[in-house]
Amino acid sequence: MHSAHPGSFRVRSARAEDGAALGALDRDTWSTLHAVAPEPVPPYDPFFDSSHRPEHYLVAEEAEGAEGARGPGGLLGYIRLVPPTPLLCNRHVRQIQGLAVAEAARGRGVARALLRAAYDEARRQGAVRMTLRVLGHNAPARALYESEGFTVEGVLPGEFHLGGEYVDDVLMGRRLD
Repeated sequence: MHSAHPGSFRVRSARAEDGAALGALDRDTWSTLHAVAPEPVPPYDPFFDSSHRPEHYLVAEEAEGAEGARGPGGLLGYIRLVPPTPLLCNRHVRQIQGLAVAEAARGRGVARALLRAAYDEARRQGAVRMTLRVLGHNAPARALYESEGFTVEGVLPGEFHLGGEYVDDVLMGRRLD
């Protein structure tokens, strides 16, 4: 999958050799605004493992010869797209389980391009529905998802305790047709 975007970047499937750059990007973008896992500390675990495989990710990178704000390893961002469960009766759904954009690349449409590439990939895999979970206090992400047709389908009030506060877990979804 290769798609070019007006912001002179492209979205492609992740490759095994992207692991170090994706790990660095993940650490650089860590924040309690969106992360429920503790802040990573050395020694860092590998980015890819048996449940986080390269084929689950799409990455955004500068287009060949383009100059722009780059993240670690030249990657601008990533999105993780997986089936939400291993159940056959749930195979028509794909879930976003991670979206990150390098600070220096924000405002260029990278997150929106990753979302739209994920819709295409999910459809290619036979999905007709997409879901995600977002922290209630993450207003920028919620606004982006809503602008892309996601609606709130449920809220788990105070599901997480982050930075001394209880934070809602907001469940969102949309059809892909």
